[in-house]
Amino acid sequence: MGLNVNLCGIPLENPVIPASGTFGFGYEFAQLYDINILGTFSFKGTTKDPRFGNPTPRIAECPGGMINAVGLQNPGVEAVIAQELPKLRQVFHKPVMANVSGFSVADYAYTCEKLDKEEQVGWLEVNVSCPNVHGGGMSFGTDPKAAAEVTRAVKAVTTKPVIVKLSPNVTDIVSIAKACADAGADGISLINTMLGMRIDLRRRKPVIANTMGGYSGPGIFPVALRMVYQVAKAVDVPVIGMGGVQSAEDVIEMMLAGATAVEVGAANLVDPWVCQKIIRDLPRVMEEYRIENLSDIIGGAQ
Repeated sequence: MGLNVNLCGIPLENPVIPASGTFGFGYEFAQLYDINILGTFSFKGTTKDPRFGNPTPRIAECPGGMINAVGLQNPGVEAVIAQELPKLRQVFHKPVMANVSGFSVADYAYTCEKLDKEEQVGWLEVNVSCPNVHGGGMSFGTDPKAAAEVTRAVKAVTTKPVIVKLSPNVTDIVSIAKACADAGADGISLINTMLGMRIDLRRRKPVIANTMGGYSGPGIFPVALRMVYQVAKAVDVPVIGMGGVQSAEDVIEMMLAGATAVEVGAANLVDPWVCQKIIRDLPRVMEEYRIENLSDIIGGAQ
């Protein structure tokens, strides 16, 4: 049985990838199991400068998932290169996906250029769901022109595959995906969290200090699947699907919708062994649905 797929020219033993922000820098999970069984993983969103993140509370459980407003807490790109990557190298022996965030086009270019030079980095996953500080605070990913501008700026200073991660908080995700692909993106990953909130009835105030946060978990799977299907149909670059994935069946469903690889996010926070379990369960599910090779079913439902 063939679990292997090819993502932007780099082979993966299987399509399962822990999503950024749910797997730290990898070595934390390496204490639980051999993370080399993963296809790869996307490490914690990294910015040019260190960030402390949002005030607490910044995570709240809710039916069908969770809401988070962590605020991209990370030590900054220089510290990631100097401290986090050497620790990762000791436990993970495959190319890793570097997730990059920024608040201006120059930020993205700077951080991506630095990480592109690191031998361990296989792909750059560029998160365009961040507020554009020079553009009035609207996310880069809500405007095709802004998303394309980030894509072009990053492609100009990098040699490795650039995968643009899109926000679902838009009316037309296809036009944004197309703009990124036309600007040179080597792949598209989607979806990032949906904007949500909850109110504490006793305090009569929002549960999260930030008022609103990103809603993730199984509740968003049908929306994610629909967007992956639409984008995969519209662009000629590989798509990574994510959003509420928690089982081998979900992985296969995402691949049938058009995903080449599949990221698992919130489920890691519920069960740290979930990705290991999904990978071990894939052959059984493939047998049940008479799938010989996973690479054959990509876009099979299109």
